[in-house]
Amino acid sequence: MMPRLSLGARLALLFAACTAVVSLLAGILFSRASETHFIELDQQLLNSRLPVLQRMLEGVHSRTDLALRLPALQSELSHQSDLALRIRGTDGEIWFDSRAGLPDAPAGPGLNTLRAEHADYRSLGVQLPDLQLTLLLDITHHQHFLQRMQRLIWLTVGLCALATALLGVWAARSGLRPLRQMGEIAASVSARSLTTRLPVGQMPVELAELATAMNAMLERLDDAFQRLSAFSADIAHELRTPLSNLLTHTQVTLTRPRSLDEYREALHGNLEELQWMAQLVNDMLYLAKADHGLLMPNREPLALHEEVDALLEYYAPLAEDAQVRLARHGAATLDGDRHMLRRALSNLLDNALRYTAQGGDIQVGIAESGGQLRLEVANRGEPIDPTLLPRLFDRFYRADPARRAGSSEHAGLGLAITQSIVRAHGGTLRAESANGWTRFIIQLPAA
Repeated sequence: MMPRLSLGARLALLFAACTAVVSLLAGILFSRASETHFIELDQQLLNSRLPVLQRMLEGVHSRTDLALRLPALQSELSHQSDLALRIRGTDGEIWFDSRAGLPDAPAGPGLNTLRAEHADYRSLGVQLPDLQLTLLLDITHHQHFLQRMQRLIWLTVGLCALATALLGVWAARSGLRPLRQMGEIAASVSARSLTTRLPVGQMPVELAELATAMNAMLERLDDAFQRLSAFSADIAHELRTPLSNLLTHTQVTLTRPRSLDEYREALHGNLEELQWMAQLVNDMLYLAKADHGLLMPNREPLALHEEVDALLEYYAPLAEDAQVRLARHGAATLDGDRHMLRRALSNLLDNALRYTAQGGDIQVGIAESGGQLRLEVANRGEPIDPTLLPRLFDRFYRADPARRAGSSEHAGLGLAITQSIVRAHGGTLRAESANGWTRFIIQLPAA
């Protein structure tokens, strides 16, 4: 199997082929034009000599009459060495031939080109009343010129094709240097060099868009890798605490014999830690499904205000213990998955309860406008730095730097799960914090 040509080689061959074709066509046109020009010159020359010869041969009706005119005729022909004359009578016999050995010209009037062994001639036939004249002009030098020109054309075509191929290789290598640079950068990309970027300003216009897209891809890869690295560290940190608790608790329990109640109490403690770990793993699997687009909401008509009221009723005892007031205003309907939306709203309400001080308020607002449904969960509390708001939806991220074991929501996955659920329903989730209020705003398509 023949190796495939590189793009540079293809461009070089294409340049050479185009140059060869253009040079060849130009040479053929020039050769044809030159040949036509010489034919016109030869015809003018023969036509200019013909009237003189016709006058000299007036009244010639026989060989005897011609013999009387031969001295003057030969004198006239001697003035031009490359011109010859042949005279035939009415019987077709040659009465006079100024130069022996010339090729026979076609019968009848008109201009013709004759080729002999070592010479070429242009012939012009003229019919007189009793004679047939044939003028022959030696054009060998014309033909030699045309042959030399044709050889020069072929030589020029070959040299131009070769020169263009060489220049094409150089031009292609220079023009494709940005592509090679892109290939080298792409080949060097690894987990340790994701910060490398292509110099878009130095790229040609045709490659600038591709370089921009490649830089954006590297940016996304770098961001995803950083998130994955942080996620791996966070999940290791989150799992290390309960695993350490399990190991320590089990080791302490086994240090000496204990009663059945003590073993039962130890197992209950371990069970709580294992349940928290199981819930953490389930949440991670849930987020993994969301990342791969596998969350498929079961659409059904829902009265959102009724779902919110049910959740507020569920959280009412906790809010009463924390001396926090719960309220809902507005109503709307949508098509969505009841269990998924309840889980998302539950995460937002649980988050609001944990960060609302005693005597504070939590308000849930529902509004519908322009085919969009807006659900807002707002609570009074300490303001959040605006630079940290986008990170609230990162996995395992908490504005509170103190890490502690607890429920799965406390591990920093609640808002990430809520965002995945909202996106699965075709909506958006964002956070705002100003004037003593923190708001989580969900935008969803209305029913």
